[in-house]
Amino acid sequence: MADRSFLSWPFLDDRHRDLADRLEEWCTANLPVDHTDVDAACRDLVRRLGDDGWLAHTAADAGDRLDVRTLCLVRETLARHDGLADFAFAMQGLGAGAITLFGTDAQRAWLDETRAGRAIAAFALSEPRSGSDVAGIETTATPTGDGWRLDGEKTWISNGGIADLYVVFARTGEAPGARGLSAFVVPGDVDGLEVVERLETMAPHPLARLRFDGVSVSADAMIGDAGAGFRIAMSVLDVFRASVGAAALGFARRALDESLARARDRVLFGAPLADLQMVQGHLADMALAVDSAALLVYRAAWTKDSGAARVTREAAMAKLFATDEAQKVIDAAVQLHGGDGVRVGSVVEQLYREIRALRIYEGASDVQKVVIARQVLAGG
Repeated sequence: MADRSFLSWPFLDDRHRDLADRLEEWCTANLPVDHTDVDAACRDLVRRLGDDGWLAHTAADAGDRLDVRTLCLVRETLARHDGLADFAFAMQGLGAGAITLFGTDAQRAWLDETRAGRAIAAFALSEPRSGSDVAGIETTATPTGDGWRLDGEKTWISNGGIADLYVVFARTGEAPGARGLSAFVVPGDVDGLEVVERLETMAPHPLARLRFDGVSVSADAMIGDAGAGFRIAMSVLDVFRASVGAAALGFARRALDESLARARDRVLFGAPLADLQMVQGHLADMALAVDSAALLVYRAAWTKDSGAARVTREAAMAKLFATDEAQKVIDAAVQLHGGDGVRVGSVVEQLYREIRALRIYEGASDVQKVVIARQVLAGG
């Protein structure tokens, strides 16, 4: 059983503790799922998470704030049980995040569908030549008589190929660089949207490269103001970036749990592995990393929930530290498991494949260091 003492920390309220108890029961009864057909598994997970009310936490009603501590707590718990379940939950929130924060009443009708699990959402930001450099986006949105025409490519798009809704960022040209981007709501079945390539990764998730070839959307498909796309994208990431750290924390907790069980049960040189001081040292390092990451993750979430306009520094610290430390914790878990740790299908082998991507998406670790340094230099 994972350590739950963090639930008593002052960052969390009784409602969060109640949610954690209920979600733990749900996860025990429903996870993990069969990953053989990843697309089918994701569709089924979205449906079940929606039916049972968990996706209600991925978007807020008009005038309400997203509860970032809840997002983090759900992601941590799901990730500890099944990385694909965490992915399915997270992408519903990230994919519809721009609509949650900036959408019109008409656009917000999509949220009824995403929260119920009837529509799958995707966040179409990255491009072949502009991943972390959002200001370098080349996809264009050209005004037409009654709307916009989108042309360009997006890549590494989570839920690409299975999404019913894409929030697409494109260059509308109000100013150079970051100031000339806008965001659009694009249905997944629109003419001119092509799934060019399905991308396979070491931890299978639905990912794709997309082409927009003369995709027509109406004028009211734009989210927020023209030229506000960069601010919208950064605001969404500001909310959800700490939750990436929470997912990493879930993976790390599971790795620590598996390692504790291994150390207690495995006999080496006539005694439990846990009796070896070197093993105890590894376990201590792992526990320290887990608690330190949790403090940063829930500090960032609490700060945002307490009314901070931006938590750029806090979220970047949480994401960077939690993902990098989880990588170390999981690597140590593989080492403690010996040959069993690299056996395909073992829990720690799956965690080893799952964690690596978290140090890249939603801002790679090196990019987070730049973000943190700029915030510190600016006195933020």
